[in-house]
Formats: sequence, C-alpha cells, structure tokens
Amino acid sequence: MKKLIIFFTILILTQNSSKAVDNNHTIYAYVNGLVCDFCARSLEKTIGKKDSVKSINVDLKDKLITINFNENKKLDNDEITQLIIDAGYTVREITDEKK
Repeated sequence: MKKLIIFFTILILTQNSSKAVDNNHTIYAYVNGLVCDFCARSLEKTIGKKDSVKSINVDLKDKLITINFNENKKLDNDEITQLIIDAGYTVREITDEKK
C-alpha cells in the first residue's frame, strides 16, 4: 500500500511540474539578416504585439530571437516563421532549446 501511495504521489508531482514548464514556454528563432538595432525593434514590434507573446528579446550578435509566451498561450512555428518572413528576414531554425 505504501508503494502505491508513493507511486501516485510521484506521478502527481511529475504531472504538475511538467504543466509548469508548458505554461512558461519559450521559443528560440535563429534568423538571417539581423544586423542593426532597427531590425531588432521592428521584429520586437511585429511579434510582440501578438496576445500570446509575453516578451521578446532580439540578440543581434547571435541573430537570435527569444520569444516568451503568456501562460497557456503559444504561436505555432509556421506563424512565427511567417511573421519573420513578412518583416523581411529568413528563418534558419526555430527550436525549444537555446544552442
């Protein structure tokens, strides 16, 4: 009986911690063509105005856009790619992990 209670406790704790990770989702987009502060501000405005976006950071050195989403919200990779393309840039990769 103790083993069963321990098993369910661990199962519940594991599920709760995985939900916390999903609620604070971050996407990393590697983009070609980011060369100046104007480029960064343009993308911050374009992507940052979406309701699902909590914050956005553009790193010109690494040509990386970090997008943090609001709780239980997210843009799919196709939509992120299209926003970046519409702003005049090329997407190399979109990933859940920073490289």
